[in-house]
Amino acid sequence: METRGYLRRLGLTGAAPRPTLAALRSLQRAHLEHVPFENASVLRGEPIVLSVPLLAAKIVERGCGGFCFELNGAFAWLLGELGFDVALLPGRFWSDRGLGPPDEHLALRVTLDGEPWLVDVGAGYSFLEPLRLATGREQDDPVGRFRLMPVADTPGAIDVEWLHPDAAWQPHYRFEDRPVGLEAFQDVCDFLRTSADSPFTRGWICASALPGGGWATLDGEHLVVTGNGGRLDETLSGAALDAALARWFGVGPA
Repeated sequence: METRGYLRRLGLTGAAPRPTLAALRSLQRAHLEHVPFENASVLRGEPIVLSVPLLAAKIVERGCGGFCFELNGAFAWLLGELGFDVALLPGRFWSDRGLGPPDEHLALRVTLDGEPWLVDVGAGYSFLEPLRLATGREQDDPVGRFRLMPVADTPGAIDVEWLHPDAAWQPHYRFEDRPVGLEAFQDVCDFLRTSADSPFTRGWICASALPGGGWATLDGEHLVVTGNGGRLDETLSGAALDAALARWFGVGPA
């Protein structure tokens, strides 16, 4: 593998970026804009092996996206090759049913000049730029305001909270500031890929940041596209759904 091809996949040309905060912000945003969160492999019944060469080949050579283990797993490799100090952190998402199973999410911690940052290109519609890994402070992002809050009854666990339009803080996902290896996620990856209880086996789950601002998201057959002050909100099926998958997320039908 070589970093230059990966950077081209992100729309970045020229010299490889140095490990700075400005470069980290640019890399995360470019990844979210060029490599979609999508579950095509799950819906097609394709195996997902958490091996960095296979993940990077899927993204760089095949031009695909993926879900968190694939996207953040490959991105962690790229950041390491560029000289960043990066660690993989286990997490789990909040939903209306509470917390998901342990290790259902993979997030990244990048340390720059002794200061840690939360980095994530695999959470779908989420923060666009790295968040300072410091608890209790509000942080502005192009998609809204976030804060990281310690979990009182679980030492080392931190909730990412998102300020919603009703002025209430809502939990986004929980992670543990505890580095693990990529192999730690294989079992839950297999479960999410195959189980009827997994949201990824029930229909499309896609998200992509749009250049210039805005997002495209697909939940089942429900497409929402925002940006430039407008909003497209449609329920699609058949050829129209296939066209939306190709246009907004670069994937063909399952």
